[in-house]
Amino acid sequence: MIFSEIYGSYFKAVSAILTKAVEGNLTERELTRTVLENAFGESLVTIPAKLTDGSWPLLTRNFGTPLTRSPHLPLTTLEKQWLKALLLDPRIQLFAPSEEGLEDVEPLFTQDQIVYYDRYSNGDDFSDSRYIEHFHTIIQAMHEKRKLRVRFHGHRGTRQSYICIPYKLEYSSKDDKFRLITGFRGKPLIVNLSRMDSVHRLDPWDESEYQRPNEREKTLVMDLFDTRNALERVMLHFTDLEKETERIEDKHYRITLNYKQGDETEILIRILSFGPVLKVLEPETMVSQIRDRLERQAAILEQK
Repeated sequence: MIFSEIYGSYFKAVSAILTKAVEGNLTERELTRTVLENAFGESLVTIPAKLTDGSWPLLTRNFGTPLTRSPHLPLTTLEKQWLKALLLDPRIQLFAPSEEGLEDVEPLFTQDQIVYYDRYSNGDDFSDSRYIEHFHTIIQAMHEKRKLRVRFHGHRGTRQSYICIPYKLEYSSKDDKFRLITGFRGKPLIVNLSRMDSVHRLDPWDESEYQRPNEREKTLVMDLFDTRNALERVMLHFTDLEKETERIEDKHYRITLNYKQGDETEILIRILSFGPVLKVLEPETMVSQIRDRLERQAAILEQK
């Protein structure tokens, strides 16, 4: 893999650790603190163990290092080509990213070479000029803490208009859509950007009138059996969720995930994609849904 949020954090954390080791400032406590500052919480399961048991022969027993200089990892040509290819993504283009330093680099691949699966085909048109204008207006209002007047058409075609406080923009990889999450009279109002007819910035809002939408969160507990590099694959797949990972025994981990109730179906699909390496323990509602799906699939196979 060229770029990865997980592997990138690994390199960043290890680089910071080795820098302190070169300077002679590394201790066991400082090693733990540096991992927490530069990587994910579950990295405490992997990084300190790999560095201290000799799997990664970069530290000595007294927390020194055979290195004489602090590590530096410049971008390779291949990595620059990868970044240039990512910047061609119309969703990334919505944020108007800078291409400084990549002007003379050819992209590693183009958008027409990417095939998406497990995704609905009626996603947003990210190149539509009005869509882009609405997106930028919302982003600007969020930065300036301004209210919005949003006019949109509902699922049944009815025209609606609200003055609301923008909470956040949310992207669904399953639907391939951006949604605006707003606070309206203390309740969450979710509007797909593709349904918006107009968006206008209004006066600034203050903390006294802002009631953050109450989005119910649920907790998922599951056991992971680390076969075929399952631990790293699961960590990568669920990078967008707050989670804790506990080692039960060799190659057996317990993972606790926090997710929003509205995303339950999408989380269910993700879990099923890993097959027997993941076993859901709670909540019981998720266990029941998985059991029902597996029973329906088994019935279909029997009919064939």
